[in-house]
Amino acid sequence: MEPGKAPMEERDWLECVAGRGIREDRFFDFKENYKGQITFFAQEVYEALCRELQIRDKPCSVFRRNVITSGVDLADWFDAEFEVQGVRFRGCGECKPCYWMDQAFGPGAERALEGRGGLRAVILTDGVLRAGDLP
Repeated sequence: MEPGKAPMEERDWLECVAGRGIREDRFFDFKENYKGQITFFAQEVYEALCRELQIRDKPCSVFRRNVITSGVDLADWFDAEFEVQGVRFRGCGECKPCYWMDQAFGPGAERALEGRGGLRAVILTDGVLRAGDLP
């Protein structure tokens, strides 16, 4: 399938399962100690990329991150434990941009995302994240 064309399902909530991932996600129980059980991406980065690359017709979902945040510097969570809506996570580092970002979002996206591609994390406690209440 062409980059960025696989269907994404937007939800109002996600069930996080400690050590396993997001229930019903394609990476749920992917492999032991998988460091991408959940991924976060900043709305501010998406908006900046749209301005920088003059792209107006691509949704944030093309970046294929699980949770979109606002008002938080994800770099602060790269190697830290943190909590969102009562669910505990451990940041495992940046979601490095993939080569196909240039096709999925637009020319120059891979390079523009270097250092701000989002956050990979493991889930430490079970819980539910609900849209609209995220930082």
